[in-house]
Amino acid sequence: MIETPKSGRLHIVLAGERNSGKSSLLNAIAGQHVAIVSDIPGTTTDSVSKAMEISGLGPCLLVDTAGLDDSGELGSKRVENSFDVIRAADIMIVVVDSQTAKLPDLPILGIPVVPVLNKCELIGEAEINIVSAAINKKYGKAPILTSAHTGKGIHEIIAALQEAIPEDWNAPLITAGFVNEGDLVVLVMPQDKQAPKARLILPQQQTIRELLDRKCRIVCCTTDCLSEALDSLKEPPKVIITDSQDFDKVHKLTPEGTRLTSFSIMLAASKGDIDFFIESARKIDSLTKDSKVLIAEACTHVPASEDIGRVKIPGLLRKRVGEDLKIEIVSGRDFPKDLSDYDLVIHCGACMFNRRYVLARVQEAKRQGVPMTNYGVAIAYINNLLYNNHNNN
Repeated sequence: MIETPKSGRLHIVLAGERNSGKSSLLNAIAGQHVAIVSDIPGTTTDSVSKAMEISGLGPCLLVDTAGLDDSGELGSKRVENSFDVIRAADIMIVVVDSQTAKLPDLPILGIPVVPVLNKCELIGEAEINIVSAAINKKYGKAPILTSAHTGKGIHEIIAALQEAIPEDWNAPLITAGFVNEGDLVVLVMPQDKQAPKARLILPQQQTIRELLDRKCRIVCCTTDCLSEALDSLKEPPKVIITDSQDFDKVHKLTPEGTRLTSFSIMLAASKGDIDFFIESARKIDSLTKDSKVLIAEACTHVPASEDIGRVKIPGLLRKRVGEDLKIEIVSGRDFPKDLSDYDLVIHCGACMFNRRYVLARVQEAKRQGVPMTNYGVAIAYINNLLYNNHNNN
């Protein structure tokens, strides 16, 4: 891994109506041509993103969205997609066109807002003052006066973004609560068909880097070599981190006093609500053949025959509940708005999503009263390996 993954970057989303200059501002902030710019309303039909480093902000993901005033059947779908992208925003730049002065209605998500009045060179000072007052009243902040054409206000936007960074925007360390500095840690690495050839998948990359930063001693092996790896050590490891689907095999080889967890559970604790996930896993006991389960995976890969979310978890659930158990599977951003039809949601570790987006899904499940757990937590529960305190997993 040679650069920060998108899920670990500060997500800055530009939102506004069509032709308000969002794409031009994105290009101006990025300092390069990223998004297509046109005077024709609706040019941006899908979100456009640019990963980059900005001084004072660090690794960022700038995201341009389709206009929130789009209309028609296709336009409504674009607006829906824009709102979904906004749910992942750590900071939102609200772009108002000075010529129309239309202030877009935005979902109340607790996301810090940086309002800008764009194309301000096209109106007079009196009009600027009137529109600025309206923006201040609606969004709670005076706008930054900008012109993507001249570059006016770009430095001020970056300064405002620096001030708007939420204190909790970055997910806690993946290994926090599971591993202490200097621990001897054994990583049981998955090598199934989902792992790209000659590469480690993202959770393993992130975990290794983090453990190195924490001065831990690391031993990596595959499941079939775990016994030999443990025998070669002078002392038992403090922690074994495995792929969730190998819990049963690895648990049998885990030395007494060594803690066992999985990459998925660590991600669940870092990005989501681990206590809610653990409590929701208990819903598995009350599932019946008439129940309905939603399995949500962040990746949009072509599934392999041994896929954990599409094959292994459904197999474990049906073995426990019965073959008639109804299971639906969604991937990527295809997540139902209405969850009331489901008795349980089981989500992947979401290594491809940022923390804000995972928590938005968690809050939606809570709001609708639907239990939601995680791949690793669910598998640990089914194998009777789940403890009340996630630090003991």
